[in-house]
Amino acid sequence: MLVPIDLHNHSCLSPCGDDDFTPSLLAVEAMEQGIEILALTDHNCARNLPAFAEACELCCILPLFGLEVTTSEEVHVLTLFPKLEDALEFGSFVEFLLSPIKNDRRLFGRQLVVNLEGEVQEEVETMLAFATSLPFSDVVEEALSRDALVIPAHIDRFANSALANLGFLPDLPYSALEAIHPPVHADTHDLVVLTGSDAHTLEQVGRRTCSLEMHDCSYESLKNALAKRNEVSYRS
Repeated sequence: MLVPIDLHNHSCLSPCGDDDFTPSLLAVEAMEQGIEILALTDHNCARNLPAFAEACELCCILPLFGLEVTTSEEVHVLTLFPKLEDALEFGSFVEFLLSPIKNDRRLFGRQLVVNLEGEVQEEVETMLAFATSLPFSDVVEEALSRDALVIPAHIDRFANSALANLGFLPDLPYSALEAIHPPVHADTHDLVVLTGSDAHTLEQVGRRTCSLEMHDCSYESLKNALAKRNEVSYRS
């Protein structure tokens, strides 16, 4: 069966996300668009994942709990966990590796942690969009050691991608790759290439989803489908 998935989205916690783009609104919009597996991947922070978990349960969507980690080379990497507690632990680890530079909300916007109802619980002061101190290969190794899916993000983008910032895609045991406009004209090591919305506003949800041939709608089936390099159908 082809399962619609979208594994790259942000919320009001990311400095580039709209203040009113809550995890609940992300889940509701994804449900209305028929997305069955959905990830929230805020920049270098996991603090909106509890609200996301509640929202996905109400919307009958399978959630993946993620972060978009910025490596020391300023490459973006999606790290996706099946369990909320594992993602929260990894999120604390990643936040510790950020430079203690305060966010300038006038330039980058606010970084809001909210509950299921969208009520603000706190505002993160550390700038979340800057690079961590972990090199690309260490991010991949660390996330994989914690049983996460590891997907280099938007590898065909002109900035913050492996191809742009490193000049090539190192041959490492990624779970899959993400591109904006597949096929990618580079060595992708025969890995599955997915598309993701990379939504920062409600209107962007579902703009680049794809469907993956899977046995059923479960994390284990997703993991197996990526490992077996099953067929991907891109949304036109």
